[in-house]
Amino acid sequence: MSAPPDTLCIGSALWDVIGRAGQSLPIGADVPGRITRTPGGVALNIAIMLARLGRRPAMLTALGDDDPGLSLIAACARLGVSCDHATILPGRPTDRYMAIEGTNGLIAAIADAHTLEAAGAAILAPLTDGRLAGADAPWTGPVVLDGNLTGALLAQIATSPLFAAARLAVAPASPGKALRLAPLLPRPNVRLYVNLAEAALLSGAPAADAAAAARAMLAAGAARVLVTDGARAAADGCARRGVLTATPPAVTPVRVTGAGDTFMAAHFVAEDRGAPRDAALAHALAIAAAYVAGKDA
Repeated sequence: MSAPPDTLCIGSALWDVIGRAGQSLPIGADVPGRITRTPGGVALNIAIMLARLGRRPAMLTALGDDDPGLSLIAACARLGVSCDHATILPGRPTDRYMAIEGTNGLIAAIADAHTLEAAGAAILAPLTDGRLAGADAPWTGPVVLDGNLTGALLAQIATSPLFAAARLAVAPASPGKALRLAPLLPRPNVRLYVNLAEAALLSGAPAADAAAAARAMLAAGAARVLVTDGARAAADGCARRGVLTATPPAVTPVRVTGAGDTFMAAHFVAEDRGAPRDAALAHALAIAAAYVAGKDA
């Protein structure tokens, strides 16, 4: 058993299989490149970055009782992420994510998170049975949630007393899953991290840039939202303090998958350490840009 965690990351933990080509890719391209397999999933990507930044994250997730699951647990331990409280589902395969990237960005991706979805609320058991918290002593630290959780489970979390005292940082995982986060939108203890497309879906108001998207999210009831837009300016929207923006450093893209997760983790830690809003935003954009350029954050 590892040291007690200071941050919970609830959501997907899986193997990322990424094919990358050093050129622009049209649909249907068949080109040389490199294929890698690394630990991934939105919640796990964030947990790995949090560990690099000095946090002690623990995953609440679901894994299969197969060799990929066992090897993922071992990889997480080496990276400083605890899977002590992960739910193991007998007879289920460990989830996977597959993507193709070119110098023109992400071409296509498929997330197979069916084991996480099948587990449902079972992954929250450590918050009720005393291992991490209980009904009489709820978790009061930070929690990261991702949109790979089912809509039903996210709706349950939105109103659950188990999370009433926690600080929630939430990412959709993809535009296709953004609407799952709708029940969390008006919660005062929730900070949302979204891209421009996800903001448009959640707010119901397409926007030309991140600042406009942040204002639309605030108008829709969000207390705090961070909106990214690739290489264009990002925005931090706060219901009490308005909207501010910053532009990420210009870099040549080497990788794309995980960039938003890296931004979220870096911003989360910067603010947790007391950085002002503008400094935290600029810092997170710099860390994410370094990641996209292929450098260690």
